[in-house]
Amino acid sequence: MPKVAYMSKDSLAGAPLEREELLLLAQNTIRTECAAVAALEDGLNDDFVRALELILHIKGRVICTGIGKSAIIAQKIVATFNSTGTPAVFMHAADAIHGDLGIIQPDDVVLCLSKSGETAEIKVLVPLIQMSGTPLIAMVSNTQSYLAQHANYVLRATVDHEACPNNLAPTSSTTVQLVLGDVLAVCLLKARGFTPQDFAKYHPGGALGKRLYLRVEDLLDGSTLPRVAQEDPLQKVIVEISHNLLGATAVVDSNGALCGIITDGDLRRMLERSPAPSLTDTRAVDIMTANPKTIDAEALAIDAFSLMEQHKITQLIVLRNGRYVGMIHIHDLLREGIVG
Repeated sequence: MPKVAYMSKDSLAGAPLEREELLLLAQNTIRTECAAVAALEDGLNDDFVRALELILHIKGRVICTGIGKSAIIAQKIVATFNSTGTPAVFMHAADAIHGDLGIIQPDDVVLCLSKSGETAEIKVLVPLIQMSGTPLIAMVSNTQSYLAQHANYVLRATVDHEACPNNLAPTSSTTVQLVLGDVLAVCLLKARGFTPQDFAKYHPGGALGKRLYLRVEDLLDGSTLPRVAQEDPLQKVIVEISHNLLGATAVVDSNGALCGIITDGDLRRMLERSPAPSLTDTRAVDIMTANPKTIDAEALAIDAFSLMEQHKITQLIVLRNGRYVGMIHIHDLLREGIVG
């Protein structure tokens, strides 16, 4: 493997690191950040509980703010809050002192992220928040900082050392902020009784949303209703299966009630019998599978996939109020991106 140029702390020449050195550095980075995250448990105290209760009961929003990399983490926390039932807005600390302070409305609470708690923008912003009477929650590493001393509640995001070899680039500190933000979001959604159905309302797009809201009836093509009568000849069965491209057809009685299903697999197995059946005398009822697997039209599409997977089949008969209304194929689910 070719050497990768890496400028080490002690070498201005930037001697390339060997493979083993690179792997060791990567492992140490992971261990350093994992240790910082694990230490969060020791910082969970009464302030954490009170901050959680404050957010849970406010009538307004959580205004998340920060500077530098902390601002980026604040944006992620806002996204997670909004998608899990806690209204939130991002406000950049630098922009706040140049007009964006108007984002804060009565009944809001401010969550301010900072490692040092001593940046110039934070020191200007904090008194303005206090003047407005808005509660302030600090997520900070330095619990003796200006921010921590002036906040109503302090969430301890303490790190002893960044994963960066120079202890400069925000690495462990931003990871800890990210995890602590997730901790808040998870506790809040649990306290709110936030359900998968609630989640679906906020995630209507993509595979995730479809798994939560897309129903079997949404996949049905009204013009495609493969079916044959019990006494229909084999030729009509073959034509019906081929025409609708679903690999199967339902078998119904004279009243349209479901009697069974015939799949292309059933046709192959019929032809492999010995002695071979008469192709002219065979009727649908002779080769159909009675009591086929069915699913209700209002069931979730992901449940249809689970049923197919459980029974190792690729088609399902769809019923509405006990009546045959269509058929879905596993390809319909794959096309929608519900399953990989």
